[in-house]
Amino acid sequence: MLWRNLNLESLQHETFDVCVIGGGSAGAGCALDAALRGMKVALIEKTDFAAETSGKSTKLVHGGVRYLEQAFRKLDFAQLNQVKHGLHERRFVLRNAPHLARPLALATPVFNWWSGIYYFLGLKLYDWFAPGKSGMPPGKWIGRRKLDTLFPGIDKRIHSAIVYYDGQLDDARYNLAIVQSAAQSGAVVANYIELQSFSSDNSGTITAAKVHDRQSGKVFSIHSKIFLNCTGPAADSIRLKANPVLNPVIRPSKGAHILVNMPQQGSPCALLIPKTSDNRVAFAIPFEGRMMIGTTDEPCDATENEPFTDEQDTSFLLDTINPFLEIKLTREHVTGGFAGLRPLVGVPDNSRHTRSVLRDHLVEFDERSGLVSLLGGKWTTYRLMAKDAIDLVAQKLNNSSVCSTENHLLWGAKGWTPDFYKKIQSEYEIDADVSQHLADKYGICAVLVAQIAKETPALGERLLPGLPFLKAEAAYAARCEMAMEIRDFLARRIRIELTDAGSSARMAPEVARIMGAELGWNEQEQNRRLQQYLSVLQNTFSNLTT
Repeated sequence: MLWRNLNLESLQHETFDVCVIGGGSAGAGCALDAALRGMKVALIEKTDFAAETSGKSTKLVHGGVRYLEQAFRKLDFAQLNQVKHGLHERRFVLRNAPHLARPLALATPVFNWWSGIYYFLGLKLYDWFAPGKSGMPPGKWIGRRKLDTLFPGIDKRIHSAIVYYDGQLDDARYNLAIVQSAAQSGAVVANYIELQSFSSDNSGTITAAKVHDRQSGKVFSIHSKIFLNCTGPAADSIRLKANPVLNPVIRPSKGAHILVNMPQQGSPCALLIPKTSDNRVAFAIPFEGRMMIGTTDEPCDATENEPFTDEQDTSFLLDTINPFLEIKLTREHVTGGFAGLRPLVGVPDNSRHTRSVLRDHLVEFDERSGLVSLLGGKWTTYRLMAKDAIDLVAQKLNNSSVCSTENHLLWGAKGWTPDFYKKIQSEYEIDADVSQHLADKYGICAVLVAQIAKETPALGERLLPGLPFLKAEAAYAARCEMAMEIRDFLARRIRIELTDAGSSARMAPEVARIMGAELGWNEQEQNRRLQQYLSVLQNTFSNLTT
């Protein structure tokens, strides 16, 4: 459970071994790793957990097929190591939270035999680099008839496809599970805590961080022996607060996605488009009852404002997918979308292009301020990134403990099985689709949501007819998951904002009422927060469909 008010008291009055700044996957992973090593840990996040980069990924757990191709084309062993790291870590991401991550079949369509041979050999090599007992079926070359079954509506010109397997996760909920696991292991965590400045001793070493509680407006200081910067695209701003003479190293890249209604959305298979107009790969992936298409890759210098999927992004993604579909998609098929920033470390040859930059990570220690920064990386390797960062923190603290996150089941995973939803359905008399949704999002903690629905029958109702989301989930999110804003729930706890902006808008008034009752908002405050959310949502969706 995440108890924000209690944690705020601890943040103000205790001294920590390490204070992690940034509650995305890397920061949460660091907090969990450090807590499991017996360190006294604080974790603060400027907005909501996974509100930025970590909640806006392509939802893949992978080694990176395109990195493998680049490694052999350019004889780039750094790219090859990135693939190997990703494939090694993939199994831990899937195993440690099986309710939130699972294997995914991806079909790479080919138009002739020669292309098929090329991609088949490449993807077999990808399988070969995966460690033993990866749990993934081997890749295979399938004919047109089988492809029609896996991905209905594929363009008739396509000859066949190479099918391989990677993983898929619900990134925001996985991120939250890491945060919950860190808290369960003793970390003191809080969202909506923004760093304003650092305080240092006479030698220049940071000893405290002045922070602002964006919910109450209160300003206070957090004292810690070491501060660890895990803020992704915003990492340079934190580095410069600690030491103004440091050179910037982060080059953000914007990645946009759209969610569409299409015949293929019932397919269990994703589509890998092997070459886009700007020489990358793209994906069409089933996600939450929609097909997600992404991603773009463009330099983005503005990191202060939230990125959105705009008309240009939408056009590019529709143009990318349509050559592979029998029925072409238009803007009328688009129901949602999102964009995020990748925290790339440097750009080779001073190029403006970011698509060729390696998604590897770097741990930096600033001798002058004592700030540790975890830079770059990607979702799949979050655990390895955290290990490398906390290894350094442990060294600075003379802590001889070792990383134990490889086999640490995350919040909600222990005791979960694929048929756990049947227990929810039977014991709480909840519809099958709702039970399946609860089991997949909360793991064994689904019983806590079901119990709220049982105790208060009005909260056992659906937020919207035909969708599996219960009103009890909004109450649970506010009570136990540190959801402080309407958007925290709709965008990150149940993901409906990403997939269906219209349904998200229709749910928002009831969500405001339920969360308001839990968090003590009066009617005026409920209305203020509701209008603020609807304004953001309107702006987001209008950018998609203009």
